[in-house]
Amino acid sequence: MAINTVAQMNQTLKGYDVNNWTKNIESRDGFDFRGEFSELSETSQSGKSFGDFLADSIANVNKLQQDANIAMERVASGESQNIHETLLAVEKADIAFRQMNQIRMKVIDAYKEIMKMQM
Repeated sequence: MAINTVAQMNQTLKGYDVNNWTKNIESRDGFDFRGEFSELSETSQSGKSFGDFLADSIANVNKLQQDANIAMERVASGESQNIHETLLAVEKADIAFRQMNQIRMKVIDAYKEIMKMQM
């Protein structure tokens, strides 16, 4: 099962940096929390932003899913007799998808925790 909306996800993630994800919150002392995270909005030393990293990761998971689908179609059509490589491709895709799902759940949990915080 391949992700069909990778282009849509990439388009959504392109416009986000840390400034879009944080609120401009000032405490009683007038401290601006957004300023604390401004260095995070800069691209890392490798030249990739967090949104680019997420988009690349989603694209890699999608490619593994598509490769697994192609391998299964080849075995089902009789084009290939190599069941071991097919099972390996399916397991790689499954592990990558599960990992992506776990990361998604951790990000959602972290977001909920932050929303519970009182200022």
